[in-house]
Amino acid sequence: MKYKSQKVAYWFFALSMLLLVLQITYGFIMGFARIGMDGLHEFIPFNTARAVHTNLLVVWLLSGFMGAAYYIIPEEAQRELVSVKLAYVQLISLAAVGVAAIVGYHFNWWEGRKFLEIPRQLDYLVVLNVLLFLALILLTLFKGKRKTTTALVLTMGLLFAALLYIPGMLPFDSQVTDSFFRWWVVHLWVEGVWELIMGGILAFLLIKLTGVDREVIEKWLYVIVGLTFLSGVLGTGHHYYYIGVNKIWLIVGGIFSALEPLAFLAMALFAVNMYRKGEKKHPNKIALFWTLGAAIVSFVGAGLLGFAHTLPQTNLYTHGTLVTAMHGHLAFWGAYAMIVLAIISYSLPNMTGRKFYDGVRGRVAFWTANIGMIGMTMAFGVAGVAQVYLERKFGMEFMAVQKEISIHFVVLIICASLFAVGILTYIYDFYKHGRPTDEALETVESTYL
Repeated sequence: MKYKSQKVAYWFFALSMLLLVLQITYGFIMGFARIGMDGLHEFIPFNTARAVHTNLLVVWLLSGFMGAAYYIIPEEAQRELVSVKLAYVQLISLAAVGVAAIVGYHFNWWEGRKFLEIPRQLDYLVVLNVLLFLALILLTLFKGKRKTTTALVLTMGLLFAALLYIPGMLPFDSQVTDSFFRWWVVHLWVEGVWELIMGGILAFLLIKLTGVDREVIEKWLYVIVGLTFLSGVLGTGHHYYYIGVNKIWLIVGGIFSALEPLAFLAMALFAVNMYRKGEKKHPNKIALFWTLGAAIVSFVGAGLLGFAHTLPQTNLYTHGTLVTAMHGHLAFWGAYAMIVLAIISYSLPNMTGRKFYDGVRGRVAFWTANIGMIGMTMAFGVAGVAQVYLERKFGMEFMAVQKEISIHFVVLIICASLFAVGILTYIYDFYKHGRPTDEALETVESTYL
């Protein structure tokens, strides 16, 4: 059964698509700057482009997660959202905070802390926005007819993501203390509670797309939650190696960072196993592509490539190099971007009533975006390894090394162009579906649920 209030999700997804295009644009600005084509430097210097690029990533993914929650929770709770009007208020305020932050970066109005550059004054607006979002989700779930494990895991991830934003707001005079708590936000989001959000969305999609019994799928969720908390929390230690804390974190960070790929391996095995067990032949193959792709690519990007450079013996050389960019790009793409694109691909036909999801454009978008991202990852990887050897093994000066590896950014721009074609094709399909309607949600055939 579908609910009219699920239409709210569409507008969060639309905001995500807009911010994703902006993020890619700033990525190209940085890419061209790395090969000497820095004509926008006077208006958009590299540090500004980087701050905008990374923060847009966070905002468009959060918008996607919120849209996913507004679509999934009513269906799981079997009731309408408690207030559609307040959900739109929350959407507008989220967009306003994002725009204010981006404009502020261009006028050097930021905190200067990596990944948490948003001005401290806007932090309070972010908190109010997230509190409103959580109130709507929790009240809907509380008043619902049922409370499923899928909905509870998704909600728990969203709740913990909100709570873990607070340590990043605390002011400290000590650089070490500030960095220590900053990673409570950055690491415990992307390598902790965001994995719960991903697991909740993944479980929902597999229930809908494969037809496997809910109890079987939700038992896997417990395994994923356990592995995430076991490895993710203490795995934070790999960010503490060189910031001035006790050396015990070399041991703790090394051991539990080595265990982090297990959570993503469990997700990959979970998704593939459920697909193989599934008897239901769902017509939405594109949503299935993105769902399975998210599980598999996240294991490679977040799991294996993360493990490749987080052990202390390796991280001593790779810390702060392009090897991190190699891991970061494929990890965020597989674990979070692809799962957002998966829930959009699944929900959009149900909200609009237009079911041309198995066409050529959808497949082109999936394959070109993924091939482009893999090419970018390889370019970052080769450049990063070269950087490590030239700079940290052979002692070349930083800027001399950047000049030597600039050729790899030519390859990266080519691959990024292919990736952009895939994303633009996906977005064209998104808008081609049209806006959601009450009639579409009322007449969704049971075979598509």
